[in-house]
Amino acid sequence: MDANQQSTANPFGMDEQCTNCPNLCEPRTQVVHGYGDVGADFLFVGERPSTRADAVGIPFLRSTDGDEGFADDGLFRILQRLGLCASTSDPAAPTVSNVYLTNLTRCRDPERPPTDDEIDTCEPYLNAEIRMINPEIIVPVGDRALHEIGVEYTTTPADELAIERDHATTIRGRGFELVPMLEPTAQTEAQRQAWLEHFVQLMASDYRQTKGRQER
Repeated sequence: MDANQQSTANPFGMDEQCTNCPNLCEPRTQVVHGYGDVGADFLFVGERPSTRADAVGIPFLRSTDGDEGFADDGLFRILQRLGLCASTSDPAAPTVSNVYLTNLTRCRDPERPPTDDEIDTCEPYLNAEIRMINPEIIVPVGDRALHEIGVEYTTTPADELAIERDHATTIRGRGFELVPMLEPTAQTEAQRQAWLEHFVQLMASDYRQTKGRQER
Protein backbone atom coordinates (compact mmCIF):
# COMPACT_ATOMS: atom_id res chain seq x y z
CA MET A 1 0.00 0.00 0.00
CA ASP A 2 1.13 3.51 -0.79
CA ALA A 3 0.60 6.25 1.82
CA ASN A 4 0.87 8.90 -0.88
CA GLN A 5 -2.20 7.86 -2.84
CA GLN A 6 -4.28 10.78 -4.11
CA SER A 7 -7.62 8.92 -4.38
CA THR A 8 -10.22 9.77 -1.73
CA ALA A 9 -12.18 6.51 -1.87
CA ASN A 10 -10.19 3.47 -0.71
CA PRO A 11 -6.94 5.45 -1.13
CA PHE A 12 -4.74 2.54 -0.07
CA GLY A 13 -6.12 0.17 -2.71
CA MET A 14 -7.44 -2.41 -0.26
CA ASP A 15 -9.13 -5.56 -1.55
CA GLU A 16 -12.59 -4.63 -2.87
CA GLN A 17 -13.53 -8.29 -3.46
CA CYS A 18 -12.66 -9.48 0.05
CA THR A 19 -14.15 -12.89 0.97
CA ASN A 20 -12.62 -13.23 4.45
CA CYS A 21 -16.09 -13.26 6.06
CA PRO A 22 -18.16 -15.70 3.96
CA ASN A 23 -21.43 -14.86 5.72
CA LEU A 24 -21.15 -11.21 4.65
CA CYS A 25 -20.39 -11.73 0.98
CA GLU A 26 -23.97 -12.36 -0.10
CA PRO A 27 -25.88 -9.71 1.92
CA ARG A 28 -23.44 -6.85 1.20
CA THR A 29 -23.66 -4.66 -1.88
CA GLN A 30 -19.95 -3.88 -1.81
CA VAL A 31 -16.89 -3.74 0.43
CA VAL A 32 -16.69 -0.26 1.99
CA HIS A 33 -13.12 0.70 2.81
CA GLY A 34 -12.00 4.04 4.21
CA TYR A 35 -12.57 7.44 2.61
CA GLY A 36 -10.89 10.80 2.97
CA ASP A 37 -7.59 12.59 3.38
CA VAL A 38 -4.64 10.21 3.82
CA GLY A 39 -2.75 12.98 5.63
CA ALA A 40 -5.61 13.63 8.05
CA ASP A 41 -5.16 14.53 11.70
CA PHE A 42 -8.69 13.30 12.50
CA LEU A 43 -9.86 9.73 11.94
CA PHE A 44 -13.50 8.74 12.57
CA VAL A 45 -14.28 5.05 13.15
CA GLY A 46 -17.80 3.58 13.14
CA GLU A 47 -19.03 0.03 13.65
CA ARG A 48 -20.13 -0.95 10.12
CA PRO A 49 -21.27 0.65 6.85
CA SER A 50 -24.67 2.32 6.90
CA THR A 51 -27.33 1.30 4.38
CA ARG A 52 -26.42 4.26 2.17
CA ALA A 53 -22.69 3.58 2.58
CA ASP A 54 -23.25 -0.01 1.47
CA ALA A 55 -24.91 1.31 -1.69
CA VAL A 56 -22.49 4.16 -2.47
CA GLY A 57 -19.23 2.93 -0.96
CA ILE A 58 -18.48 5.83 1.39
CA PRO A 59 -18.50 5.33 5.19
CA PHE A 60 -21.12 7.16 7.29
CA LEU A 61 -23.28 8.33 4.38
CA ARG A 62 -26.96 8.46 5.29
CA SER A 63 -30.17 9.43 3.52
CA THR A 64 -33.69 10.26 4.69
CA ASP A 65 -37.09 9.71 3.07
CA GLY A 66 -35.64 9.00 -0.35
CA ASP A 67 -33.39 12.07 -0.27
CA GLU A 68 -29.94 11.06 -1.42
CA GLY A 69 -28.34 14.14 0.12
CA PHE A 70 -26.78 14.39 3.54
CA ALA A 71 -29.12 13.63 6.42
CA ASP A 72 -29.60 16.56 8.78
CA ASP A 73 -28.60 14.43 11.76
CA GLY A 74 -25.72 12.59 10.11
CA LEU A 75 -22.00 12.76 10.67
CA PHE A 76 -21.37 14.78 7.51
CA ARG A 77 -23.47 17.65 8.89
CA ILE A 78 -21.23 17.63 11.96
CA LEU A 79 -18.15 17.65 9.74
CA GLN A 80 -19.58 20.60 7.82
CA ARG A 81 -20.05 22.54 11.04
CA LEU A 82 -16.41 21.84 11.89
CA GLY A 83 -15.20 22.98 8.47
CA LEU A 84 -13.99 19.48 7.61
CA CYS A 85 -16.50 18.89 4.81
CA ALA A 86 -17.53 21.36 2.12
CA SER A 87 -21.20 22.32 2.38
CA THR A 88 -21.44 22.23 -1.43
CA SER A 89 -20.16 18.66 -1.62
CA ASP A 90 -21.72 16.11 -3.92
CA PRO A 91 -23.28 13.65 -1.43
CA ALA A 92 -22.03 10.77 -3.57
CA ALA A 93 -18.44 12.08 -3.32
CA PRO A 94 -18.09 14.44 -0.34
CA THR A 95 -15.19 16.89 -0.31
CA VAL A 96 -13.45 16.42 3.03
CA SER A 97 -10.20 17.81 4.36
CA ASN A 98 -8.01 16.75 7.29
CA VAL A 99 -10.42 13.91 8.06
CA TYR A 100 -10.55 10.21 7.26
CA LEU A 101 -13.61 7.98 7.71
CA THR A 102 -13.69 4.24 8.21
CA ASN A 103 -15.36 1.38 10.11
CA LEU A 104 -14.48 -1.62 12.23
CA THR A 105 -15.98 -3.83 9.51
CA ARG A 106 -16.18 -3.24 5.76
CA CYS A 107 -19.34 -5.17 4.87
CA ARG A 108 -22.98 -4.80 5.92
CA ASP A 109 -25.53 -7.44 6.75
CA PRO A 110 -28.83 -5.52 6.88
CA GLU A 111 -30.29 -7.96 9.40
CA ARG A 112 -27.66 -7.88 12.15
CA PRO A 113 -24.57 -6.13 13.54
CA PRO A 114 -21.16 -7.67 12.91
CA THR A 115 -20.00 -10.54 15.08
CA ASP A 116 -16.88 -10.36 17.22
CA ASP A 117 -15.17 -12.77 14.79
CA GLU A 118 -16.02 -10.51 11.84
CA ILE A 119 -14.59 -7.49 13.63
CA ASP A 120 -11.44 -9.46 14.44
CA THR A 121 -11.13 -10.63 10.83
CA CYS A 122 -11.47 -7.05 9.55
CA GLU A 123 -9.05 -5.59 12.11
CA PRO A 124 -5.97 -5.77 9.83
CA TYR A 125 -7.65 -3.34 7.40
CA LEU A 126 -8.32 -0.85 10.20
CA ASN A 127 -4.89 -1.31 11.72
CA ALA A 128 -3.25 -0.69 8.34
CA GLU A 129 -5.24 2.53 7.87
CA ILE A 130 -4.32 3.78 11.33
CA ARG A 131 -0.63 3.03 10.74
CA MET A 132 -0.61 4.64 7.28
CA ILE A 133 -2.54 7.76 8.29
CA ASN A 134 -0.95 8.09 11.74
CA PRO A 135 -3.73 10.40 13.01
CA GLU A 136 -3.50 12.78 15.93
CA ILE A 137 -7.11 12.24 17.05
CA ILE A 138 -9.33 9.16 16.66
CA VAL A 139 -13.08 9.58 17.07
CA PRO A 140 -14.80 6.27 17.91
CA VAL A 141 -18.44 6.71 16.86
CA GLY A 142 -20.71 4.53 19.00
CA ASP A 143 -20.12 2.15 21.89
CA ARG A 144 -18.77 -0.77 19.82
CA ALA A 145 -16.16 1.40 18.13
CA LEU A 146 -15.15 2.94 21.46
CA HIS A 147 -14.70 -0.47 23.05
CA GLU A 148 -12.68 -1.93 20.17
CA ILE A 149 -10.48 1.13 19.66
CA GLY A 150 -10.12 1.72 23.39
CA VAL A 151 -9.05 -1.83 24.19
CA GLU A 152 -6.58 -1.98 21.30
CA TYR A 153 -5.10 1.51 21.40
CA THR A 154 -5.30 2.74 25.01
CA THR A 155 -4.34 1.42 28.42
CA THR A 156 -7.85 2.04 29.77
CA PRO A 157 -9.55 -1.15 31.05
CA ALA A 158 -12.50 -2.20 28.89
CA ASP A 159 -14.97 -1.97 31.77
CA GLU A 160 -14.08 1.72 32.22
CA LEU A 161 -15.19 2.62 28.68
CA ALA A 162 -18.80 3.70 28.16
CA ILE A 163 -19.98 5.87 25.30
CA GLU A 164 -22.68 7.66 27.30
CA ARG A 165 -20.13 8.80 29.87
CA ASP A 166 -17.15 9.30 27.54
CA HIS A 167 -19.02 11.21 24.82
CA ALA A 168 -17.46 14.66 24.34
CA THR A 169 -14.40 13.86 26.47
CA THR A 170 -10.77 13.10 25.68
CA ILE A 171 -9.08 9.77 26.42
CA ARG A 172 -5.32 9.47 26.06
CA GLY A 173 -4.27 6.80 23.57
CA ARG A 174 -0.98 5.36 22.43
CA GLY A 175 0.40 8.19 20.35
CA PHE A 176 -2.90 10.00 19.85
CA GLU A 177 -6.06 10.93 21.72
CA LEU A 178 -9.59 9.52 21.49
CA VAL A 179 -12.64 11.77 21.47
CA PRO A 180 -15.65 9.42 21.67
CA MET A 181 -18.95 10.34 20.02
CA LEU A 182 -22.42 8.89 20.41
CA GLU A 183 -23.99 7.77 17.16
CA PRO A 184 -25.19 11.02 15.55
CA THR A 185 -28.79 9.78 15.29
CA ALA A 186 -28.76 8.90 19.01
CA GLN A 187 -27.55 12.31 20.18
CA THR A 188 -29.74 14.92 21.77
CA GLU A 189 -29.15 18.49 20.62
CA ALA A 190 -27.40 19.17 23.94
CA GLN A 191 -25.11 16.16 23.47
CA ARG A 192 -24.28 17.23 19.93
CA GLN A 193 -23.50 20.75 21.03
CA ALA A 194 -21.32 19.47 23.87
CA TRP A 195 -19.31 17.29 21.49
CA LEU A 196 -18.92 20.10 18.95
CA GLU A 197 -17.74 22.55 21.59
CA HIS A 198 -15.25 20.03 22.98
CA PHE A 199 -13.90 19.21 19.53
CA VAL A 200 -13.66 22.85 18.46
CA GLN A 201 -11.61 23.58 21.57
CA LEU A 202 -9.38 20.63 20.77
CA MET A 203 -8.92 21.79 17.15
CA ALA A 204 -7.91 25.23 18.43
CA SER A 205 -5.35 23.74 20.80
CA ASP A 206 -1.86 22.50 20.04
CA TYR A 207 -3.20 18.96 19.77
CA ARG A 208 -0.21 17.75 17.76
CA GLN A 209 1.79 17.73 21.00
CA THR A 210 -0.11 14.55 21.96
CA LYS A 211 1.99 12.44 19.57
CA GLY A 212 4.09 9.84 21.28
CA ARG A 213 2.45 9.94 24.70
CA GLN A 214 1.65 6.53 26.12
CA GLU A 215 -0.36 7.16 29.29
CA ARG A 216 -4.04 8.06 29.53
